[in-house]
Amino acid sequence: MPVQAHAEEFRSPGSGASAATGILLSHGFTGSPKSMRPFGEHLAAEGYGVSVPRLPGHGTRWQEMNTTRWQDWYAVLENELTRLRKEHDRVFVGGLSMGGCLVLRLAEQHGADISGVILVNPSVRTDDKRLAALPVLQRLVPSFPGISNDIKKPGVDEGAYDRMPLKALHSLSQLWTLTRADLAKVTQPVLLFRSTVDHVVEPSSGRAILAAISSRDVTETLLEDSYHVATLDNDADRIFTDTAAFIHRITHA
Repeated sequence: MPVQAHAEEFRSPGSGASAATGILLSHGFTGSPKSMRPFGEHLAAEGYGVSVPRLPGHGTRWQEMNTTRWQDWYAVLENELTRLRKEHDRVFVGGLSMGGCLVLRLAEQHGADISGVILVNPSVRTDDKRLAALPVLQRLVPSFPGISNDIKKPGVDEGAYDRMPLKALHSLSQLWTLTRADLAKVTQPVLLFRSTVDHVVEPSSGRAILAAISSRDVTETLLEDSYHVATLDNDADRIFTDTAAFIHRITHA
């Protein structure tokens, strides 16, 4: 199925001394690399090796996404992690929303292979009681209205689907459960950005992560001028510069 033009992947091999560090960035549910590309380009300009892959079922049509499951999305990131580990001395992982959940799962499973974790409005749960009906609904209804473009900055389009595929959403809920159960396995340094106003992911996700991980080096930064897709919003520059400083601090410790 043809990939939409805005959904192209981004990769940079890195340059100079910073090329010893690779960074894997994951977009969120129904989104595409477009939401993470400026983030990746900023880190690439710092000399880091960067990978922003497109997760299966994303960046094409929402109907295709309903044929994919969390294991498919995770496998792409795991393969990219393996590649980056071969090409760089150390690797950091970062994710937006569902991408945050996926990279937390990577951190749980790959331990010392990951030097640090960057999370932007990560999702690991929901307070929406309607989702309790997902096991049945996903067999009866193909999709709900989408949740895209929760962005405060005017005129910005993240390029996500306008429908939410329910089979894929049900699979995401299974990933949430699995990831939450193993959060204590996360020991890497963590940098978490959370928008104070987010119409997609509730604050309970961030709280659940911070309460359960075993990391001793943890920084939470509140974003006062952005909504959910903060990597394209008013606080994007702060996310990019703080992340670069976080990586520099960890790699030079």
